[in-house]
Amino acid sequence: MAASSIPPSTTATAVVRKSLLLSTTISFPASFLPPSTKLPQRNIHRLLLASSSSAAVPSDSKPVAKKETVYFDGGAHYGDLLANLVLGLTIIWLPLTLAAVSRAFNLRYRFTNLRVTVISGLTGEDRSDFSYKVIKDVQIVPRFIGEWGDIIITLRDGTKVDLRSVPKFREIAKYCLSMADQPAVVKESGAKGF
Repeated sequence: MAASSIPPSTTATAVVRKSLLLSTTISFPASFLPPSTKLPQRNIHRLLLASSSSAAVPSDSKPVAKKETVYFDGGAHYGDLLANLVLGLTIIWLPLTLAAVSRAFNLRYRFTNLRVTVISGLTGEDRSDFSYKVIKDVQIVPRFIGEWGDIIITLRDGTKVDLRSVPKFREIAKYCLSMADQPAVVKESGAKGF
């Protein structure tokens, strides 16, 4: 089979990888089918591509915008789920336990050098993105004994984004303020339970 190639990059340090074309033939035994039915041979082609970002850009194209690097990508802190599961043995705490389970399985936070992303929902279809340029204020609320906490981000239009049970919440809040070009003074209120 043939292998297609990616045009070489102009930089000497670029890594150029070639894509592979694989062919597979899948056939089924005739004993599984009624005698009147014939199954044609079917070829399945899969194309695997792997290339570096610098090798994929032709030299005559415009420069690419800043590459997005991830600072933090994760869900709610596991301690929040564990504490709420233990306390969920009581009937009174059960609604809060269900909320913690929902946060653990359906919520992801991603902080990059360009934006903040909150992904929620069973399949991740609900997604909220906003740039650091629109951040006005960042507040944190520690939970438990300071192991995790909530981050409340106030945007310039007055919208408040509440991020619950964030691990490393102090570092992430300072990172948000530094990326928003504001002084890294985080407003912290006292611990307010689980």
